[in-house]
Amino acid sequence: MAAEPESSQALQREAGRGLWFGMAAYGIWGLFPLYWPLLEPSASGDILANRMAWSLVVAVAVLTVRRHWAWVLPLLRQPRRLALSALAAAAISVNWGVYIWGVNSGHVVETSLGYFINPLVTIGFGVLVLRERLRRAQWAAVGVGALAVVVLTIGYGRLPWIALTLALSFAVYGLLKKKIALGGLESFALETAFIFPFAVGFLIYRSATGHAVFGHGAGHLTLLMLTGPITAVPLLLFGAAAIRIPLSTMGLLQYLAPVFQFLCGVLYFHEAMPGERWAGFALVWVALVLLTWDAARRLRAERADRVRSAGTAVVAGAGAGAGTGLAVGAVPVVPAPAPAGDVTR
Repeated sequence: MAAEPESSQALQREAGRGLWFGMAAYGIWGLFPLYWPLLEPSASGDILANRMAWSLVVAVAVLTVRRHWAWVLPLLRQPRRLALSALAAAAISVNWGVYIWGVNSGHVVETSLGYFINPLVTIGFGVLVLRERLRRAQWAAVGVGALAVVVLTIGYGRLPWIALTLALSFAVYGLLKKKIALGGLESFALETAFIFPFAVGFLIYRSATGHAVFGHGAGHLTLLMLTGPITAVPLLLFGAAAIRIPLSTMGLLQYLAPVFQFLCGVLYFHEAMPGERWAGFALVWVALVLLTWDAARRLRAERADRVRSAGTAVVAGAGAGAGTGLAVGAVPVVPAPAPAGDVTR
């Protein structure tokens, strides 16, 4: 009889750990704007190339420690998945490059906007590419988001291209990852393997043409090398969180990253926020509230349906087992939603 409470306590402990892992992952992603300026005077392209190269080194080290290489050979016999992985690597390279440049060029707030509107762009991709049908609340959210872009364009005096590029590239990346269906660590290793030769080639070219990529002291070199671990660590934390807590919780945690980025831009870098930008961001936040409310309502409805189905099954099982002496236990626990897919920022 003591086994059930003990098992329940163990699940609660795991869920608690998962929550901390998720908060740590999104917290690290949200504080990235504080790190990239430390790598100056390196140019954004040099920082990006180092991030690509050292990320593969870290991925190989983790795979070696875990002795997790069995997936490689079967994957090499699947050219379609390899081609999609190469495209995903290109998409995340664009995302990383624009993000680093945006932060180091004084556009931290706009980079946060990119990740705020990313869910709206992803929904748009679902309609245009996957032919998904939107519910009324989702249509309303997309409409409010489009209005926000118009307001922000007026506020900035230009199209917020940094935010739109980040949102579009990450949405493309997510769409490709959905089709590839590969685990977080495996996809991270494969994607960085695709871009590693280009990164190393670029760094060699830069050094050969007189640009001191590694010529700013041991401390600077150490910070460049750490771009690998700081890319890999939040991804591993995210993976650990995704298997421990429900998708609905992960969906709420994902807003931590752009919130932290926004706060970094406003409070630490003191970027200007005139009234038009506040109005645009407020519209984006309204759209995200609509999305979150709609997702939570739908999740509750699906859980209620599963509970009713499970209850019906238990009643039917009791009737079937009545004449056989089979004991019928309590209604089965409804499984949590499938964990969210991996994220690479």
